[in-house]
Amino acid sequence: MEEKTTDLSTILSISGKPGLYKKVAQAKNGLIVESLTDGKRFQAFAHDKVSSLDDISIFTESGDKSLKEILQKIREITDNGQAPDPKSDNQKLKEFFEKVMPDYDRERVYVSHIKKIYLWYNLLLEKNMLDFTEEPEEADESSKNEETSAESAPKAGTENSPEPENDESAG
Repeated sequence: MEEKTTDLSTILSISGKPGLYKKVAQAKNGLIVESLTDGKRFQAFAHDKVSSLDDISIFTESGDKSLKEILQKIREITDNGQAPDPKSDNQKLKEFFEKVMPDYDRERVYVSHIKKIYLWYNLLLEKNMLDFTEEPEEADESSKNEETSAESAPKAGTENSPEPENDESAG
């Protein structure tokens, strides 16, 4: 099965409900969502606590790290394999998470958070939804911009090149 690019802003966690949900449509007073687990659709109302995975981050000693970065790191470490079973021994779960994120804030990130991350990762892996390739496009954009600026730099001796201005144009 081919992996599709996943927009984490459309993948939702709903407080009090297990698993993850995909946003299908906007309703009058909420969202229509589809369970990634069983495909059932229902309405999540405005009073339900709904969080987009794109908005979730994990506390580190030096700030926050996006869930997307963490999922990518788990994928890298497991070589596209499963994360540890969330029902495993808590110590094993923490040890693996230390490999993923050595600087996570041990005071504010609980084992329950780690278990949820592994559960979400394994579900996204099962559904072939772990491709978040938007960052390489941004990298491509910046390299294109560098190429463009190099190409648009005036060439000495051309008709259209402006008069040289002692490095004021750089910057």
